[in-house]
Amino acid sequence: MRAARLFAAAVLLCVVAGCGGADGVEPTQWAKSVCTALAPWRAEIADLTVKAQQQLEGAKTPAQAKTNIVDLLVGAESASEKARAGVDGAGVPRVADGKKIAEQFTASLSKARDAYGNAKRTVSGLPTADAKTFYAAVGSAFATLKDEYERSAIDPARVGPADLQHAFDGAAECR
Repeated sequence: MRAARLFAAAVLLCVVAGCGGADGVEPTQWAKSVCTALAPWRAEIADLTVKAQQQLEGAKTPAQAKTNIVDLLVGAESASEKARAGVDGAGVPRVADGKKIAEQFTASLSKARDAYGNAKRTVSGLPTADAKTFYAAVGSAFATLKDEYERSAIDPARVGPADLQHAFDGAAECR
């Protein structure tokens, strides 16, 4: 009976203290996986940003601009979800607070995805009859998008313990 109590107490202590250091992914592998998921996302977001600017400049009508902008926002939302799924698929880094760190990364990408989705829904609902009003509302939607996006940002080099930061610094995929 005493041995069972000691075992139960040890298990409880391990659960509370976070034992099980063998669980999770090596920091180097986790950093590589995260950066592999983020690199195409960053490139696509940059490309979509350039295209959005070109679309706004080249659109002949507000309706045409609206269609193009919504399509671009759909692409950004989709790319953000793909990156979130990739980061989520990287698992949990085997570092102190690894689960919390992994959750921060996926939450950041969820917020970015949601920011694009909010902008998409806003622009989708805009009337196009008055060009001046339409373009002002698009500007406002993009200002909100920028604010929401910036609030979601996370810097991989500034998250987690030193061993995880070293893993990000050393991974070729993260450069």
